[in-house]
Amino acid sequence: MRKLKLTDYDAVKSIQLDCFPNMKPWTTEQFNSLIHTFPEGQLAIEYDGKLVASSSSHIINFERYSETSTWNELTDQGMITNHDPKGDTLYGIEIMVSPQYRNMKLSRRLYAARQKLAKDKNLKRIAIGGRIPNYHKYADKLSAAQYVEKVIDKKIYDPVLTAQTANGFVLKRLLPDYLPNDKESKGYATFLEWTNYNYSDNKSRRNSPYVRVCAVQYQMRMIKDFAEFAQNCEYFVDAASDYRCDMVLFPEMFTMQLLTFLPNKEPGKAIRSLNQFTPHYIELFTSLAIKYNINIIGGSHFIIENDDLFNVSYLFRRNGTVEKQYKVHITPHEKKWWGVKPGNRVEVFDTDIGKISILICYDVEFPELARIAVSKGAQILFVPFNTDERRGYLRVRYCSQARAIENQVYMVIAGCVGNLPAVENLDIQYAQSGIFTPSDVEFHREGIATEAPANTETLIFQDLDLNLLSRNREYGSVQTLKDRRKDLYKISYMEDGKKLHL
Repeated sequence: MRKLKLTDYDAVKSIQLDCFPNMKPWTTEQFNSLIHTFPEGQLAIEYDGKLVASSSSHIINFERYSETSTWNELTDQGMITNHDPKGDTLYGIEIMVSPQYRNMKLSRRLYAARQKLAKDKNLKRIAIGGRIPNYHKYADKLSAAQYVEKVIDKKIYDPVLTAQTANGFVLKRLLPDYLPNDKESKGYATFLEWTNYNYSDNKSRRNSPYVRVCAVQYQMRMIKDFAEFAQNCEYFVDAASDYRCDMVLFPEMFTMQLLTFLPNKEPGKAIRSLNQFTPHYIELFTSLAIKYNINIIGGSHFIIENDDLFNVSYLFRRNGTVEKQYKVHITPHEKKWWGVKPGNRVEVFDTDIGKISILICYDVEFPELARIAVSKGAQILFVPFNTDERRGYLRVRYCSQARAIENQVYMVIAGCVGNLPAVENLDIQYAQSGIFTPSDVEFHREGIATEAPANTETLIFQDLDLNLLSRNREYGSVQTLKDRRKDLYKISYMEDGKKLHL
């Protein structure tokens, strides 16, 4: 037994055609994505140098899917771009043994390898949607439920279901339309689970589905030193903590306030001088997150790496860890005056309130980024922004509301107000921070959970029910996240040198 390799494609395709003659085999694109995304879950058995059996799996967050999710939904059309290394369930995509090499207990070896992987990864369960390929022989006499019951009772033999129950899997339910093109199974599948009794829930998951988020509408004003900046920031973190918020969001570029007490320089040099405050900025917000027991998105700050300037949003978790998101799309203004370079990756962060992502201002105007974040499991998207006048602000607002509807997620936006007379190229500020929801029966009227008064320094906060997102995605008036025509169009993007698709 070994891991599958890219060079195994032809051999795997040949076995698929032998095992599932009426079904489409893997495309090269799907197979490559399996190998690149989760190599540990793709296994092969060689016999005398010939590949004779294989197994494919990936990790998912079980709570994100409904009881009736199809194979395409659970595997993201076979691309497994929904693979979640921090999920709790190993999902078995496919297992097959070449017909000439059956009755050698090869499937048992593959199931045992999956079980070992689940234990090694401390996963709660293995879930599989199993075909019932002999059902077509009995479909004129038995319903799918009756057929499955007889197989469980050992009155009928099914090459897949019989093997699965023999390997410790327990039948949970019957799935109609799981694989519509599976003619032998008449589209049906069984949903089965294997429980990892060694599982240890050491991931500190929250029991409550409610998350209280806060957005700071921060006023830009002249200050005399970094200590005054720190005092202003601590005031808002303290206030958010008093209201028992789990996450507080500051605006984009609000650290440019630090330029007010530095010597005047032309814009390109002035913005680079902010980098000297990076260690102090990180130390400040790390300590505030721990002291006030709150997760903080520290707006955005300009940093220099390898002599390049980046606009970066930092996540400061209340456990003291720090991560960052680089702004991906750079505005013409940032390019012209400051020479800002773009980042190349959409991060999704695990936090104690669930998975989140950060889209910095202009990035929210590109729907592909939100789609990528949600495909990785993000349930709340935070948008620190900085706009000079109402029309610029409305671009951010309308696009944020559109992203909430398209992806059935929550959106939190926070911007700056006030002005900095002594800082060039940051003349005026306009903001009306808000927290937005999908637009459907389950949520607030007009899709607005709460919003700040325009151009007033304040903070807003709101409880968000993550269970409502799951309900909306399954039972909403529309299911925009699920109903996208992936057969007609898709998103292709590069990540870590790999080409991925949604």
